[in-house]
Amino acid sequence: MSKNRVFSGIQPTGNLHLGNYLGAIRNWVHMQDGYETIYCIVDLHAITLWQEPAELTRATREIAAALIASGIDPEQAILFNQSAVPMHAELAWVLMCTARVGWLNRMTQFKEKSGKDREGASVGLYAYPVLQAADIIGYKATHVPVGEDQKQHIELARDIAQKFNTDFGVDLFPLPEPVIQGPATRVMSLRDGTAKMSKSDASDMSRINLMDDADAIAQKIRKAKTDAEPLPGDISLLDGRPEARNLVGIYAALAGTSATAVLAAFEGKGFGAFKPALTELTVAVLAPIAARFRELVADAGHLDAVLAAGAARADAIAAPVMAEVRDAVGFLKRR
Repeated sequence: MSKNRVFSGIQPTGNLHLGNYLGAIRNWVHMQDGYETIYCIVDLHAITLWQEPAELTRATREIAAALIASGIDPEQAILFNQSAVPMHAELAWVLMCTARVGWLNRMTQFKEKSGKDREGASVGLYAYPVLQAADIIGYKATHVPVGEDQKQHIELARDIAQKFNTDFGVDLFPLPEPVIQGPATRVMSLRDGTAKMSKSDASDMSRINLMDDADAIAQKIRKAKTDAEPLPGDISLLDGRPEARNLVGIYAALAGTSATAVLAAFEGKGFGAFKPALTELTVAVLAPIAARFRELVADAGHLDAVLAAGAARADAIAAPVMAEVRDAVGFLKRR
């Protein structure tokens, strides 16, 4: 590889929101220039929970459109849907025979996603961290941009890669490194500054969706939970004020500046002055994305062609790696 290779994936479920954009997608856009980038819409992961087939098709195209509208260049980065590249499912099975049950039992997200009906959860939901490992190491990725809540899964991918290399006496897979970066890696709910902004929150007022229009953005920011105190000049004085800290962090991230600089500009002002400024900035950043998204999503054939071209490029990397895996394991060569 001429430069470090990045792999990251995103599920085709629900609308993307400001937390997705500031915490992940914008970093993906920036990484296109410094890395070889592979970005995957993980439709195999999506079906660990029941998906209406027509809705899965629609959501896959919409996520592709949203990523391109946000700045992912499919001529530069490789953008595709996971199920279009055979390596993901095939390598996942090989790695399931490498990974240990005890490792998966320690994965906290299965406990969160399965809830009280753990016995009724799909096997896929339990084992999906192994598929995630296959996604990453099947491209010999060196770096994986993730949120804090996914670090455990990258550690598992490293353990699986190391065990495969050791078991079969090969130096096939590099150990991927998590990349946690950006000024707003964790954007919080507009209704609760202690909870992460999430598309699963029952209240749409808790999040700003990437495709919200100016009126919706203004209403959500106007009604966002805050306190009565003015903004301080010292960021340490935001301790104990999670909603205030969240809005200041969002402003800083959208403006490409620091929270300290934002406080310097608004010191002594209340949210009656700050919220309109935040609204104006948010609309300025998101409106062009929403407009481009609407153009893209209106042409399903174009989106399908973009994803197919990306899948061909991804397969050109993955297929030789999978051939190395089959040889290491001892499978007969394909004729």
